[in-house]
Amino acid sequence: MGEYHITGGQRLNGQLSIYGGKNAVLPMLAATVLNKGISVIHNCPRISDTFMVINILKAIGADVKIEGNTIIIDSSDADNYLVPEEYVREMRSSIIFLGSVLGRFGQVKISYPGGCELGARPIDLHLKGIRQLGADIAEEGGFIFAKAAEIKGARIDLDFPSVGATENIMLAAVLAEGRTIISNAAREPEIVDLQNFLCAMGAKISGAGKGIIIIDGVKSLYDVEYTVMPDRIVAGTYLSAAAITGGELLLKNIVSDHLNPITSKLEESGCEIKMEKTTVYLKAPKEIKPIKRLRTHPHPGFPTDMQPQLMALLSTANGMSIVEETLFESRNKHISELIRMGANIVLLQDGMTSVITGVKKLQGANVICKDLRGGAALILAGLAAEGKTVVANSAFVERGYVRIEEDLKKIGADISYFE
Repeated sequence: MGEYHITGGQRLNGQLSIYGGKNAVLPMLAATVLNKGISVIHNCPRISDTFMVINILKAIGADVKIEGNTIIIDSSDADNYLVPEEYVREMRSSIIFLGSVLGRFGQVKISYPGGCELGARPIDLHLKGIRQLGADIAEEGGFIFAKAAEIKGARIDLDFPSVGATENIMLAAVLAEGRTIISNAAREPEIVDLQNFLCAMGAKISGAGKGIIIIDGVKSLYDVEYTVMPDRIVAGTYLSAAAITGGELLLKNIVSDHLNPITSKLEESGCEIKMEKTTVYLKAPKEIKPIKRLRTHPHPGFPTDMQPQLMALLSTANGMSIVEETLFESRNKHISELIRMGANIVLLQDGMTSVITGVKKLQGANVICKDLRGGAALILAGLAAEGKTVVANSAFVERGYVRIEEDLKKIGADISYFE
């Protein structure tokens, strides 16, 4: 694993263009299994998770070509319902192949997923939904075996608006017999993008983003060409980088509506925000204000994937902030590393609520990434810290950011990557 070397204190200033979304492209790539033909997907982020999914596609028999940021998948000859364990255990989101492979072949064998250790993230909602569509599921030795002589539409009421479960049910139901209704479905923008991608392939889906998704099964899908939505978490991370360094930043190729939960909190911290349909401008205040209460919540609430980055920012605020993580009980692994850099953070006994008293200056230190977004937070802290910071275990960050050091250099950061 590589590491980032950062000399803090540089005010970030300039403009960047945001690439395609990690959490949008991965289910789309899995969805190409359903299309017995060619799928052309533009604006794909060249991150390690993307390449991991490509390896899965190749393993089940698809032909994949990469041309810059465009991925061309020919799934005509895909013939393998066994999803390789070595890839699934590396990346939690690979569980999305449960729905797409079952939908294509009527059966699937897949191991329990791995990825960032954010605590218990059970897939019971995935399995419950797939069962309601008519699949028999057996769990044995860390593997899931699902088989359905015929997938039939059903009404599925999710106990929680899980993104992964919503996506898996959508994929499994596209070619089902009859109508599927997903109630309490996840409302994230990536769900809407997946619906639009599937509809471009000939699926009949409506309601994404509104909590109830209706899927009328079709007999087959056809070739598609599609452009992935911009990555709202990358955009939020870069806005936070400008804020924590007292900088000024213009982001292009964004969808402003996707960023509202993030920009509203940045405004609360004192940042000046100006938004157009595809651009957002941020000017940092002279002094970051504390946020009385920041609470993660499924969309349209504040995204858990931005919690660590905002915590890094609030570590430099003039006053006390409270951050409540409501989704992942092990999301807060970055706290101990921020404390090594001089942050004043107290994690309460519930393990989910943090009290942050801002300090005048963070101090450079040797710290370790323990998950994707926590790693991004440590990089932000390093940008604002006095002296040199070394952030190790870069592989976590590379799962979700395309050469983050190169983007940050473009706007004035003193950061380098070392293998």
